[in-house]
Amino acid sequence: MSDFFSIQSLKQFFLEIYNLLKEGDSEVTELWFEISDITFFKKFNDLELREFLERFDFISIQKGNYINYIVIDKIIFITRGLQFLELDVNQLSLLLNYDGFEALIQEILSQNNYRTIKNFRFSDRSNLKYETSQKRYEIDVIGIYQNHILIIDAKQWKRKDSYGAMNKAANLQYQRVVALKKNPETLSDLIQKLLGMNFKIRKRLPFTLIPIMVTLETNWIKINDNSVPLVGINNLNSFLQELMINMQYFKTEKVSKLIIQKQLL
Repeated sequence: MSDFFSIQSLKQFFLEIYNLLKEGDSEVTELWFEISDITFFKKFNDLELREFLERFDFISIQKGNYINYIVIDKIIFITRGLQFLELDVNQLSLLLNYDGFEALIQEILSQNNYRTIKNFRFSDRSNLKYETSQKRYEIDVIGIYQNHILIIDAKQWKRKDSYGAMNKAANLQYQRVVALKKNPETLSDLIQKLLGMNFKIRKRLPFTLIPIMVTLETNWIKINDNSVPLVGINNLNSFLQELMINMQYFKTEKVSKLIIQKQLL
């Protein structure tokens, strides 16, 4: 059994799973296969297979149509496969469609102790809507850690995309941050949803809202003309770990007051 966990065996295992996922539907983030579809598992008896799979959180056995299936969570597989595949996050992200790309960003945030939410929508009830003519907003991914709130726009862009397009999209992301700040009830509800109703939010004030663009590929542009960071998915993990050091260079919005249960803090 120990031979199955050698580096060479694990590389073979992850590569076979990757090749299966590559041929699968990019619209789906959880794929089901018959056990016989995976050549690597022919070495195992039933007990050995279950013991092997217990070591990995991206794969499990599920019952369906009276037989057992191998079920693979594509998002978690990508984060776990980096140490065994000669591929980076950028290349592995090609297994995903747009929704999956957002989910991968969310997973990377979670692994860095952020509490997250995806596809957050809100209506602008401030005077800003009269200036921008935009009454509704949608934010792809939001993550909160300590008193920092990342407001992320996910783009599956390639290197060929123009600076003008990326710059404009980053400025629109900053506008979403301003709109969120100008709607304190919405922001307060969001923070309570992320941290929990019983969390003592007062201790976290002030919060810092940070607009970010996360792209499929790493571009030569690291920050736009309004100091909004442009982060390739391959660099997202290091970006999160170095955020405290580099945040002084980024465009941010401070929030010193929140409306919690209809009381101003």
